[in-house]
Amino acid sequence: MTPRRTILFDSLLMFAVTVLAVVAAWVLISASPPRWVLLTSLGGLTLIAMGSVLARWISRPDHLKAMHSDRVLQIANESLSYLRTGLNPQTAGAVCRLALEKTEAAAVAITDTDAILGFAGLGEDHHAVEGPILTRATREAIEMNEHRILDSKADIGCPERTCLLRAAIVVPLEIRGQAVGTLKFYYTTPRLLNETQITMAEGLARLLSTQLELSELDRQTELACRMELKALQAQIHPHFLFNTINTIAMLIRTDPDHARTLLREFAWFYRRTLEASDELIPLATEMEYVRTYLHFEVARFGDRIEVTEEVDPSTLEVLVPAFAVQPVVENAVQHGMRAEGVLHIDIRAHDRGGRIEVEIGDDGVGIRPEDLPRVLEPGFGKGLGIALKNVDDRLQGFYGPGSGLSVSSEPGDGTCVRITIVPDDVVRGGADDAEGSGSR
Repeated sequence: MTPRRTILFDSLLMFAVTVLAVVAAWVLISASPPRWVLLTSLGGLTLIAMGSVLARWISRPDHLKAMHSDRVLQIANESLSYLRTGLNPQTAGAVCRLALEKTEAAAVAITDTDAILGFAGLGEDHHAVEGPILTRATREAIEMNEHRILDSKADIGCPERTCLLRAAIVVPLEIRGQAVGTLKFYYTTPRLLNETQITMAEGLARLLSTQLELSELDRQTELACRMELKALQAQIHPHFLFNTINTIAMLIRTDPDHARTLLREFAWFYRRTLEASDELIPLATEMEYVRTYLHFEVARFGDRIEVTEEVDPSTLEVLVPAFAVQPVVENAVQHGMRAEGVLHIDIRAHDRGGRIEVEIGDDGVGIRPEDLPRVLEPGFGKGLGIALKNVDDRLQGFYGPGSGLSVSSEPGDGTCVRITIVPDDVVRGGADDAEGSGSR
């Protein structure tokens, strides 16, 4: 019924009830009944008139549509937190229970293309979750990507003789236009298969499909981020590899035995590095990498490098990307070393109330004021910008805003690079991890 016809019908109903009330009142007055009879009759007629109009307004199609739309939106809103992780038995079961509470369906089910992922309501005792799809119409809905209306127990295909489900609406769930499963509303009688129920099932299926597409987009974004982080990680390995090989190559001419020892240690060290490069590692392990790297540089520069450490033991359990600290130390050596004299490097790590700060300071040549704002730009300088930008990008990629690098420097007085890590609940390792990353 269109809104204009609905309004006309309501107006006629009001007019008829009013005329009835006036005629009844005239009859009662002409017959001169007792006053209480007159008042009771008039009051009853008034209530009947008001009740009729109110009942008609509540049952108006546009009002019913608004109610069902509100229910669909509530289900979709509450199911968002579940479906953001994708379609699986846990999320499907939770969404089925939500839909069952807010609809007239006797049972609700969600399937993927092969199996029942979730079921709630009447018949839950024998409609097995993670069991195969039994209804032919469900497979047709997936293959044709069209909804199906089932109006008999035979169409539903449940083998349980005592099953009370006699009707169903099957609507495909889609990702990028391709059916990936179905949403099914079951009823105990075909009389409930009206246009309102079908529209509500289709509307909810569209919203759930949108949420599934968002979860797929999130997954693809996360995958792209992981690939980007691995690409950034791969840039570090050659950088460290070439510098270390150059150091060993130089020692081959001056101290072959020492070079042989360093080469064996480097083989062990780099094997460990490759194994850990795709994962977060405890800061204790990263510090071991730093010490091994410095061992190679001390072999190269002798007593021209002096290193001090001030590391809070509580920070050793914090998980960091492999090669988060070592490239910064390497930059201190490569770009801070003077033509002569000793380079002092201070490495400090502290927990500032859950905010981890690792500082690498040196008393080297420093950075010119005009270059300082650009040191984290990609490709700036000869190696400096590449390494520091790489570390900064990976820290932000793993931990998000608030984490990363900051650089301060005074020409002639040295440079300080601060690594800030704001770990969440999953980036702090256990004590066992820290113990397992001790020195050789």
